[in-house]
Amino acid sequence: MQDSYLTIKASAKGEYSEKRSKFLAFAFHVETTDEIKDLVSQIEREYYDARHVCYAYMLGHQREQYRTVDNGEPSGTAGKPILGQINKNELTDILIIVVRYFGGIKLGTSGLTNAYKQAAIEAIANSEIEERTVDCIIKVHFEYTLMNDVMRVVKELNPKVLSQDFQIDCSLRLQIRMGDSESLTNRLKLIRGVSTELD
Repeated sequence: MQDSYLTIKASAKGEYSEKRSKFLAFAFHVETTDEIKDLVSQIEREYYDARHVCYAYMLGHQREQYRTVDNGEPSGTAGKPILGQINKNELTDILIIVVRYFGGIKLGTSGLTNAYKQAAIEAIANSEIEERTVDCIIKVHFEYTLMNDVMRVVKELNPKVLSQDFQIDCSLRLQIRMGDSESLTNRLKLIRGVSTELD
């Protein structure tokens, strides 16, 4: 399983004009559908006088959850080209909303498709793209006498220590990139008396 993905760091804007129609594009980093609903509502309120507010999103590091919305434009001419640019750039945890102000001249389906695509391209071009890792959390349990052996492994493989409790019975919560998690648990299990579990 791939243990990294691309997303945008913060929100960004883009703009495209075609035959007096204006397309304002907004890209947001999102992680839940609730966030998406809130942002769409916010943009709809802010640009209440616009003809259309169309969008597409992709969620999850495996890029399995997505949706396109044409909001009154001919089917497939708005949300789909926006999603096409999200896919082209292999992005996830992203929402792109494009607000259209009609300029009085009809663009036709191919003109609309291109305009929404170009607006999405502009928003992505103005975004800061970053690679993030897919991490997992491992709980480690051991007796105090094994502390030095356990901490030696932790120091060598360098997971992030989220919490630690050093009493008679000790425990650690460690965060590590998924691709390195097996190596960490295997090394710890070589120490007799240490147990690990996924949190």
